[in-house]
Amino acid sequence: MKPLLLAGTITLALIVAGCGADREPQVLNFYNWSEYMPQEVLDRFERETGIEVVYTTYDSNEALYAKLKLLDESSQYDLAVPSTYYVSKMGREGLLAPIDHGKLHGLDQLDPQLRDQAFDPGNTYSVPYLWGTAGIAVDAAAIDPAGITSWGDLWRPEFRGRVMMTNDVRDVFHVGLKLLGHSANSTDPAQIEAAYHKLAELLPSVRTFNSDAPRMPYLEGEADIGMIWNGEVVTGRADLPTLTYIYPREGAALWLDSFVIPKNARNPEAAHRFIDFVLRPEIAALISTEIGYATPNLAARKLLDPAVAADRTLYPQPEDLVNAEFQQDLGDAATLIYHHYWDRLKAGR
Repeated sequence: MKPLLLAGTITLALIVAGCGADREPQVLNFYNWSEYMPQEVLDRFERETGIEVVYTTYDSNEALYAKLKLLDESSQYDLAVPSTYYVSKMGREGLLAPIDHGKLHGLDQLDPQLRDQAFDPGNTYSVPYLWGTAGIAVDAAAIDPAGITSWGDLWRPEFRGRVMMTNDVRDVFHVGLKLLGHSANSTDPAQIEAAYHKLAELLPSVRTFNSDAPRMPYLEGEADIGMIWNGEVVTGRADLPTLTYIYPREGAALWLDSFVIPKNARNPEAAHRFIDFVLRPEIAALISTEIGYATPNLAARKLLDPAVAADRTLYPQPEDLVNAEFQQDLGDAATLIYHHYWDRLKAGR
């Protein structure tokens, strides 16, 4: 009997080993903004966990939302990085899975001012990744930055054809609304229409709308002034040292990009492991240094080069954020109004 038992044990072991050999490797399908995660971080995660990262990019929150809105498409992604109010919008529409805080380490190291925001109370659906502002970029070689203090300066006739704007409806309408003295989160149709007419006056001056890499029109000599995200200036200075960032007196746009897990994710466990990996202070510091945006991880900030930590473009002072606003989820009715005028603006009518 013993030889038979031994033979059976060996056979079972071979079957189990065979099953392990045939088992498909784990994959994390990661949907993120362009140029928004260092390859080194992806490589280190893969080496440490054995989880392959399939990385796909988009250039706007609208593109991300449209993709995840399609049920057959949302299951293709395990992790995504929407901005601010899109977390509440997608959570409200049942597109997101709750975050299991018990699987994460270091949440208490995140800046309290960036946790538990109105768009996601208790961080039910999101974990802060990077944050920043949208303000004015100026090429100091062409324009004296000292003379630029307001969103309204973009309308100056001498800048015709040299203005760059982000390709984001709420960012662009933030400019028009703030310039008219309204909240960037206005739901008043008359105020939104007024902002559209004001922005339409700027359109002849706009060289391009770019959210894929907003620094590039400046680096390529196509634009001298316009709207930009602060981290793009930090990155762009490597090739264009004269690129300068200005906080407009009417108020910059505040944003917070966060990790979320789509409701139909095939591998939410891998998504949690990646978020946990990025929460490590040394990884968060590496990302902030490479990507050029501010980390919400207070422990990571202590690891940054002092010059980076003191860069006002990246880490603004309180006086820089006077009148600044986070964008909020305005509901479907107001969103339709914004997109109606956005489509008209982009069509030039």
